[in-house]
Amino acid sequence: MSISRRDALIRGVLLAVCATGLPAQGQAAGDEAAGAAYLGVRDYAGVRALAETLARGTFKAPPRIPDRFAKLDRDAYFAIHSGRKTRLWSGGDSPFEVGMFHAGGLFQYPVRIFEIAGGETRAIGFDPARFTYGDVRPTVDEEDALGYAGFRLYGRLNWDRDLASFLGASYFRAVGGELQYGLSARGLAVDTARFGSEEFPMFRALWLHRPKQDDGSLTVLALLDSASTAGAYRFVIEPGRTTVIDVDTAIFPRTRLDSAGIAPITSMYLHGENDYRQRDDYRPEVHDSDGLCMLTGAGEWIWRPLHNPAKPHVNAFTDNNPRGFGLLQRDRNFDHYQDDRIFFERRPNLWIEPKGDWGPGRIELVELPARDEDDDNIVAYWRPDQPPQPDKPAELSYRMHWGTTMPDRLPAPARAVATRIGIPEVPWTERDRKNRMFVVDFVGGDLMMLDGAAPVRPVITVNTGKIARPVARRIQEHAGWRVTFDLLTEGAAMVDLRLFLEHRGGALSETWTYQWHASDL
Repeated sequence: MSISRRDALIRGVLLAVCATGLPAQGQAAGDEAAGAAYLGVRDYAGVRALAETLARGTFKAPPRIPDRFAKLDRDAYFAIHSGRKTRLWSGGDSPFEVGMFHAGGLFQYPVRIFEIAGGETRAIGFDPARFTYGDVRPTVDEEDALGYAGFRLYGRLNWDRDLASFLGASYFRAVGGELQYGLSARGLAVDTARFGSEEFPMFRALWLHRPKQDDGSLTVLALLDSASTAGAYRFVIEPGRTTVIDVDTAIFPRTRLDSAGIAPITSMYLHGENDYRQRDDYRPEVHDSDGLCMLTGAGEWIWRPLHNPAKPHVNAFTDNNPRGFGLLQRDRNFDHYQDDRIFFERRPNLWIEPKGDWGPGRIELVELPARDEDDDNIVAYWRPDQPPQPDKPAELSYRMHWGTTMPDRLPAPARAVATRIGIPEVPWTERDRKNRMFVVDFVGGDLMMLDGAAPVRPVITVNTGKIARPVARRIQEHAGWRVTFDLLTEGAAMVDLRLFLEHRGGALSETWTYQWHASDL
């Protein structure tokens, strides 16, 4: 599992911890008390009660690992690895096995890991014998101050490829049938859109329910903590062609969480069909996700292509009781990437399906400038209108779908599969770079049943500027329809666009939306 894409984010965790002004070590008494409380957790109700109690106190930074391991570079960190024989539950009839991540490098604050079995809880203590070391081996004195940074999950169908992992702050991710990692999820996002002051809550402890021989899922409990909040989580992980993770969470703020992000997703977008501003790469496209997809409470499908901005952008999509949202990789064509090592076309989608009443709020999309593919520059999450606060904790549930296909029960209309932008081509006129030509391709839905003579009309709206030469026509090469139009910006610094296809008064497609910025030229 690569850590480079989250380097900046993990560094943010370290800064957030150090900013508390608390000592990194020397908390033995409090540490022992916490350990005793952790051993009392048997189920989600137990970790929920623990989080509620924790939130009443002041945040205390966890002990930091010894400097020699905290200063490991990437190569030295990955020289530490573990084999199958040292995994939890290996060598028996368990449907799952768990391998541990060693603390070190960017991961300087160990997470405590426990096993719940037969109604009892036991600590999985740090054991250097689980690892094969490179040039840096722990001394006897260092062993007591080291620990695990997280874990990865393996299943009986393939003991060599991990299915999910929890590593760094409150980050975790999973794979679908392609066994390919890509985007990540987090327990909670705090102040993500306040650039430079984001807080990164961390999982202090993880509890693994020992699975039975015939179990198809694994239950993981987690205790989240940060300067502003504490929280309890239950993850029920069911691997498959599409891996499903059911999440229950209870958030107990220490302070009012005005900008809390629920079910946050983090991904990478460097360049694609709509974004060639800084491209100097043999690969036509480089991204883990190419768009934000939303299904509103009113049943409208919305698609927002991602892009790599010149400066940070934040978009908000107001909704009430959303039915789903996620970052998707719709483009599954190897020729569009030409990367035979990383295989971007295999990257999983992550679709969030809320359970229960989430009320009014908005889905926020944060896009940050990215210089290379090691930058995770895309974040999406749900931000409720009524934020969690000390006297009003929040309890929510949702289902996560990790894979290359959407849930079968969510039939969608025609969808936008490509967005291209360039200078308008108007014969006998001088080209004006301040104006833009958009080319948007749609496939699927009822569009597939219409011939080229059908009266399909593009419905385009903008908040400023003008639209010229809008056309919708069938493209035989991909059995879909293409919309082209010119955006006359009229000097605007930013333009919001919306587009959908209409046939005889009815919508044929999802709503494509885009925000154009003059600074991206």
